[in-house]
Amino acid sequence: MGSYEEKLSLLSEMISFAMIDGQVHEREFQFLSIVASQLKVEKDIFLSLFDHKAEKVIPKSEHQRILQFYRLALLMHADGVLHDNEQVAIREMGVNMGLSPFAMKSVLTEMERSPTGLIDPEMLLALFRAQHN
Repeated sequence: MGSYEEKLSLLSEMISFAMIDGQVHEREFQFLSIVASQLKVEKDIFLSLFDHKAEKVIPKSEHQRILQFYRLALLMHADGVLHDNEQVAIREMGVNMGLSPFAMKSVLTEMERSPTGLIDPEMLLALFRAQHN
């Protein structure tokens, strides 16, 4: 993972995404807390991002952008309810990160088919690689 500012930006983007439906569900908050911990962001800094957005930094590597898209997709499924505005927002965010709309749609479809909502990391990368050909 990149710089600390990039980590804060990723978390801030995820928090904004979680708030799209007007509230942060407990399972969404737990997921965000886990991501913050994995990124080694202190709890007080993490909590402050709910009130003050971090400066937006788009990950430079495609691999990091794909990973961020997948985190957002996992977050979207965390509360067990798929809102239309979440689906629109995740596609817009992915396009703004420079990701293929077709690959994003394939990833979301595979996640819906999966009984756990998870997909294998190799499959995730393969769905994006397929759009390069």
